[in-house]
Amino acid sequence: MKKILKFALVTLAALVVEHPVDAQWTGPKSKPTKEVEVKYGTLTPPHRTDADMEAFRSYGLGQFIHWGIYSIAGNEWNGVSARGGAAASEWIRSWGGPTAPKDWIKTYDNLYKQFNPKNFDAKRWAKQAKDMGAKYVIFTTKHHDGFALWPTKYSDYNVSASPYKKDIVKQIVDAYTAEGIDVYLYFSVLEWNNPNYMGKAPKTDEEKEKFGKFLAYTRNQLLEQLDNYPKIKGFWFDGTWDASWKSAYEFTYNLEKELREKHPGLIIGSRFRNDEHGSRHFDSNGNILGDYEQGWERKLPVEFEWLNGNDWDAVMTIPPNGWGYMKDWSGIYTKTTDDLLDMLMRSVSMNGNFVLNFGPDGNGNMHPEEDKIAKEIGEWIKINAEAVYGVRHAALTPSKLGYFTQKADNLYLTVFNQPVNGIVRIAVPKNAKQVPGIAALLVNSTNLTLKQADLGLDLDKNTYYDIILPKDFQPNKAFVIKMKLVAPKAKAAKLMDAKM
Repeated sequence: MKKILKFALVTLAALVVEHPVDAQWTGPKSKPTKEVEVKYGTLTPPHRTDADMEAFRSYGLGQFIHWGIYSIAGNEWNGVSARGGAAASEWIRSWGGPTAPKDWIKTYDNLYKQFNPKNFDAKRWAKQAKDMGAKYVIFTTKHHDGFALWPTKYSDYNVSASPYKKDIVKQIVDAYTAEGIDVYLYFSVLEWNNPNYMGKAPKTDEEKEKFGKFLAYTRNQLLEQLDNYPKIKGFWFDGTWDASWKSAYEFTYNLEKELREKHPGLIIGSRFRNDEHGSRHFDSNGNILGDYEQGWERKLPVEFEWLNGNDWDAVMTIPPNGWGYMKDWSGIYTKTTDDLLDMLMRSVSMNGNFVLNFGPDGNGNMHPEEDKIAKEIGEWIKINAEAVYGVRHAALTPSKLGYFTQKADNLYLTVFNQPVNGIVRIAVPKNAKQVPGIAALLVNSTNLTLKQADLGLDLDKNTYYDIILPKDFQPNKAFVIKMKLVAPKAKAAKLMDAKM
């Protein structure tokens, strides 16, 4: 258990850059020193309290699915790996360097003619997600290659042109909704093979006309998705970092407004657009541009205070940067179930959701390791769901043993680092109005001995509560201690300060 926590701490520490104050997602966010006029800023109030947003805050665990024609390749071609030649498996169209196959882009752009996933069963995927404990799914409707998994009227490059032909997005929305799992649609703005797309900001009249056609096309596809799939809860946007998209701030502002008017309650992350000054995710005054922070991709906050009270989720891969299907997982560290449970509980302990990515192959099958992990996570959550769903951050000193979550007067500690002496010690502020009163193991409801331990450390603002674990309790996975919070029976002793 110690190794699990040590790995998590090392992983998180590696994500912190040398100058965290200036970093957007790896440290406290820099606050503007003076307020500026922002015309194209946020469109929604902070901390929405409607039913859809409250549901988002309670999800806990989600599933991401990256699937498309890149799944046919599986990060290799004719036995040659694209590692080192492409940024990620779903970016394999951009494969370059000495290992890239001859005429690769032409080959890739014709892969849709092979796309016929005979084993694809949206109901099977949805059932697996339900058994794993996922409360929402983010599904890739179109990645950077521009190939649409729905029969869009606005492009010929879509699933209806493949041998499979059928609307995959509709099957996903219907199957997951039937299982009680909320659906969010991933949509890449950037399209590599769209003749009207450009990365740079359009300057000439010709370029502006060309990119204007692309913007109209993007709007049409998004409105089409809302028409086709009214059951969805939100959009997850990608590919919005290029100067061309950033220059269209008036268009994107009005487009977001239109999407929200068409679908009341729609949830959109901070990645969709920027203000007129070029500020993305947050406007130039530090206000979030959307309903939740969408920048926690393959990273987690180290401190709760970094979030400034914003809603957020973390999207995470199992291989280091494997979103789309990878045939070969050898020679790289792939996250274990223990790693992922640690990240899940770290996320929910800071009021976030944890979204685990799956990359099915070209036939519609999950990777065998993904099947194994989904099963193991589901088995763990079935026992410990009470500490995962609908919980909030607990205002206690962080524990070296694991992560606190809280629901009303129930406090949970998910223990990843089991103490060798069998004593789980919890630090509680001396002025706390609620303290642990009774404690039990969630796994079997065994009541545990709990007693106050007033250590008497000089100037210590905390008092301590010790929970004694049974000597015969030897778990091989993280476990949860549930505590009922009560009014303190007695104040901690007031001691004389040490004279220095």
